[in-house]
Amino acid sequence: MAWDAFFRSAVLTAAGNPAVRAFFEKYGMRLGVARFVAAEALEETLEAVLRLNRQGLMATLDYLGESVTDRALAVDAADQAILALRRIAERQLVSNVSVKLTQLGLAIDPAFCEAQLSRILDEAARTENFVRIDMEDSSVTQPTIDLFAKMLARYGTARVGLVLQSYLYRSEADRARLGALRANVRIVKGAYKEPKDVAFPHKKDVDDNYLRLVEAHMLQGAYTAVATHDERIVDKVIAFARERGIDRERFEFQMLYGISSSLQLRLARDGYRVRVYTPFGEAWYPYFTRRIAERPANLWFVAKGLFRS
Repeated sequence: MAWDAFFRSAVLTAAGNPAVRAFFEKYGMRLGVARFVAAEALEETLEAVLRLNRQGLMATLDYLGESVTDRALAVDAADQAILALRRIAERQLVSNVSVKLTQLGLAIDPAFCEAQLSRILDEAARTENFVRIDMEDSSVTQPTIDLFAKMLARYGTARVGLVLQSYLYRSEADRARLGALRANVRIVKGAYKEPKDVAFPHKKDVDDNYLRLVEAHMLQGAYTAVATHDERIVDKVIAFARERGIDRERFEFQMLYGISSSLQLRLARDGYRVRVYTPFGEAWYPYFTRRIAERPANLWFVAKGLFRS
């Protein structure tokens, strides 16, 4: 197993230990969670978005949570997304919203999940905003794509978009389908623990597939959200867009809150559209552990927090 795949697997396995989870949920904010999560409350998060906007950066608000099995919690998650859309409109912030289908009750009942998602998209239509459906682990990839396609037909590309993960073998075929629909797609590498018969185990293969997906989607004329902190990939995308005459209004770079801030600002100063994925809420543990699993440097940041505490 390649080092990057081994590291990701080891971190995610450790994160599933109840004692590890209890420790981080007790001391997490002191150990560095606040670097990756804007706030636990919406109002404080909106202030963070305002600061980003003032620096020329756009945002995506994400109310954290997933794998919900209680209908009341799924309804609450939908309510939070609707409230976020309303508050964005009221404060005239440059931000949209992302949601996870398992947070909206996909595992409870797909029809119930669809009803919650429709409520959110109705509000996005009312406020003239946009909702990104996040991609989760491979067990829900197909139902996520299927529900997205249904919502796309109903609400259009201006209101709803999707995510694809370049570490999945299937993503090339999925992208071709979405490209034919001219879907707005956010392309990421992928951060869930997946078996080698489902996902590329080697970083180079993941990176190569990432560029293939981005370039193919851009060439097809669909809006492309390039979600990466890898400056080498950023430079290649910029060069590709320049060579093919792809207008800067047809794509954007996306990065995570608290990561690569200097790169975000440099790209914005250079005239590129840059969006910062800005998570908030109390259910931050799964998101936080995936950020650690993605990059060893993030683990070192947490270790420094541990020694300081």
